Amino acid sequence: MNQKKVLLAGVSAVLALSLAACGNNEKDNAASKSGNKAAVAAEGNANNKGNAAQEAVATEQTITYLGKDYVVPAEIHNIVASSLESMEDAAILGVKPVGVLAIANAIPGYLSTELAGASLVGDKFAPSNEAILQLDPDVILGSSKFGEDVSGALNKIQTMIPYSHISTNWKDNLLLLGQLSGKTSEAEKIISDYESKAAEAKTKVGEKLKDQSVLVIRIREGSMCVYPAGVYLNPVIYEDLGATIPEVITTTKAQAELSLEALAEINPDYIFLQFETTENTDNATALDDLLKNPIFKSVNAVKNNHVFVNAIDPLAQGGTAWSKVRFLDAAIENLLK
Repeated sequence: MNQKKVLLAGVSAVLALSLAACGNNEKDNAASKSGNKAAVAAEGNANNKGNAAQEAVATEQTITYLGKDYVVPAEIHNIVASSLESMEDAAILGVKPVGVLAIANAIPGYLSTELAGASLVGDKFAPSNEAILQLDPDVILGSSKFGEDVSGALNKIQTMIPYSHISTNWKDNLLLLGQLSGKTSEAEKIISDYESKAAEAKTKVGEKLKDQSVLVIRIREGSMCVYPAGVYLNPVIYEDLGATIPEVITTTKAQAELSLEALAEINPDYIFLQFETTENTDNATALDDLLKNPIFKSVNAVKNNHVFVNAIDPLAQGGTAWSKVRFLDAAIENLLK
């Protein structure tokens, strides 16, 4: 009997251990399943958060332009060109801004075909904040000439990028607009084609202009004005075509008035003369008066019939792809006569 009791006790102990083990396994399995569910749920939450973060990031993009970053929408549809420089680049790149500046209450004539259909948003001195706001812009292309008051007001509407008016920044300008409009490859081709044409012409023009002087003069408010070598149309003449920079240009730091006496002393061999009526409203006869002036007639450029009046549209800003492409053609044609 004692042996049977011992045997039964042993069997009972084994069964108890087996049942305990099964219970523990079930608990472990349940815990494992619970842990897996928690892990899956955590992973799902993390993925959802990641996707949400990606969606949030995808609504914006950062554009780097001339060393500064600008945050704009990821998708750009409505571009307001509130500077003549950005309008010229839009025209040559085939971009259709929803808003542009007006000259004499209309789209400037030399850009009217390419920019047809755009709304007017004021003039270059005072863009209309109300008109721009109504267009719901994704980005505003302003001007580096804007004061803080104008820039601040525009930035309250949408990110305003101060499009450079300095001619030597023309590539950065065009590539900026190309990036905003999805036309980077087109912008790069315009730049490449221009550089190839300028390089080909530089040898021919440079040889002819050896020991010759060339001036670009702009009549504004009745006065002759010249600009630094890197401003207006000058880079085409002095950098791209290799003409010698006259001393008056090297010492000029900004737009500067040039007297008739100073012009006679310089005695240039070639003059590109730009005259726009809207820039001379109080001096409508300034161009005719200059051409008739005896001192002006005494310089070599006039004597040799090397004065080229409005070789490109007089409203052209100079420091844009549009201006450079057209002025390069005009300069080559006239300087190689």
